[in-house]
Amino acid sequence: MNPDLLEQKLGHVFAQPELLLRAMTHRSHGSVHNERLEFVGDGVLNCVIASLLYRRFPELREGELSRLRASLVRQETLADIGLGLALGTHLRLGEGEVKSGGARRPSMLADAMEALFGAIFIDAGFDVAAACIEQLFAPLLAGLNPDASSRDPKTALQELLQGRRLELPKYVLCGTHGEAHAQEFEVECQIPELNIRCTGSGLSRRSAEQVAASLALQQVQIR
Repeated sequence: MNPDLLEQKLGHVFAQPELLLRAMTHRSHGSVHNERLEFVGDGVLNCVIASLLYRRFPELREGELSRLRASLVRQETLADIGLGLALGTHLRLGEGEVKSGGARRPSMLADAMEALFGAIFIDAGFDVAAACIEQLFAPLLAGLNPDASSRDPKTALQELLQGRRLELPKYVLCGTHGEAHAQEFEVECQIPELNIRCTGSGLSRRSAEQVAASLALQQVQIR
């Protein structure tokens, strides 16, 4: 584990370094682990995302806001963010989990992300934790379309194009930015028949594709 590197990615230096260490410790590693921090982080994350959605979409009702929050606060999204942070390289796991590839398991990455948010909240308060969460979720929030179905943007876009008997979109990696340990991916979603090209960015190629697909979906729906 490299605490300095992870703190740099998160934009927060811990006043209590033991909190970061605990957040990165799975229960397979020892009796002092991250499950209590995960509990706190889950609450903080849901509150922050709810607040961001409330401000971003003032016209939406409670049920619609809840659906959008559920689409963001889920294992897949958190695991993608964890992969973008190379979180697996910082996890402290028991020998069995190391051998079974636990460092890349989506459930473990998602749990560790929540533990991180909980650790930042306890270390520095709600505002600092909220700023970190907003930064990490910014690309996904930018591409969020409240009119889309609860399905992920790539699936929704594919089904919409199939329904119109159009060719499926192509996703092209335009480039990567930043150091190898903290790369940001840029992907273009191309729909040549409609002359649509939308670019999305994210901390993993998968999340960048979802952002690009969400932007393309908005354009297809108005045509």
